[in-house]
Amino acid sequence: MSKRDRAKKEKLFKRKWFYQCFGISKQAFYKRCKTQEVKQINYEKLIVMVQSYRKQVSMRTGGIKLYAELKPDFIKQDIKIGRDKFYDFLRLHNLLVPKLKNYVTTTNSKHQFRKYKNLIKDQVPTRPEQLWVSDITYIKTDNGHNYLAIVTDAYSKQIMGYKLDNNMKTSLCTEALEMAIKNRKYPDKKLIHHSDRGFQYCNPKYTAFAEENGIIMSMTEQYDPYENAIAERINRTLKYEYGLRNCIKNTAIAQEVTKQAVSIYNNLRTHFSLNLRKPAEVHLNPNIKYKSYRRNNVNLTELTI
Repeated sequence: MSKRDRAKKEKLFKRKWFYQCFGISKQAFYKRCKTQEVKQINYEKLIVMVQSYRKQVSMRTGGIKLYAELKPDFIKQDIKIGRDKFYDFLRLHNLLVPKLKNYVTTTNSKHQFRKYKNLIKDQVPTRPEQLWVSDITYIKTDNGHNYLAIVTDAYSKQIMGYKLDNNMKTSLCTEALEMAIKNRKYPDKKLIHHSDRGFQYCNPKYTAFAEENGIIMSMTEQYDPYENAIAERINRTLKYEYGLRNCIKNTAIAQEVTKQAVSIYNNLRTHFSLNLRKPAEVHLNPNIKYKSYRRNNVNLTELTI
């Protein structure tokens, strides 16, 4: 017997011994190997899908949203995986989204301008363009801080208007509101504008501009994390999911990054509060029940204007 035949025979003997020791047949052994091979191939496909989706929409898209958005692709690729198993896959490959730290606010309410009453306390909107919320956040650049003013529809979560510049003047907020007014889809409906008591929003130039356009002013009355939660949450999303938290080279680049971020946020990013739909879609097709960020034990009533 040649050396090659002897090695082949020894290999076959070892396999037979392996099957006998573990009580499985040759067919079962190869089937299990094939299953593991298919599983590894599917995991490699899943990694590509997750990374591609996050690159396109948001690097901080969590597991539930990923599963809902990618499920049609799983079916096309013949990948059978439930939501719990998908979570296990994300954890195994270090693809879970890490928790975030708190961030800095930019409100200065120590001024002599008129402060408006809170008209929306413990109330929720029932349609788009019934309630807008506004806030300002800071953006780091190599030349110092820039500031981003945002106006968001509370019902649809669509960003209606925004303005980024290297100052915190009242004009920053006015230009954001002007864009929001131009983007209205229901201009004949009554609208409340809610914000904190920052001097920009209390400035008569700002309030007069809003009221000239038929907008009713409302403001927070005390520190309550839920009073302007939507605006602050969106600031946080733009900064941590779309790169606005990073130090950007200059204002021009920051403005371009913001423009892209707002477009993706409005048209591609799903929301739990919107039943995993997109803001722009919900704004034009308002058929969802509003979900508040408040705790369940707080009694909320519908906003009726």
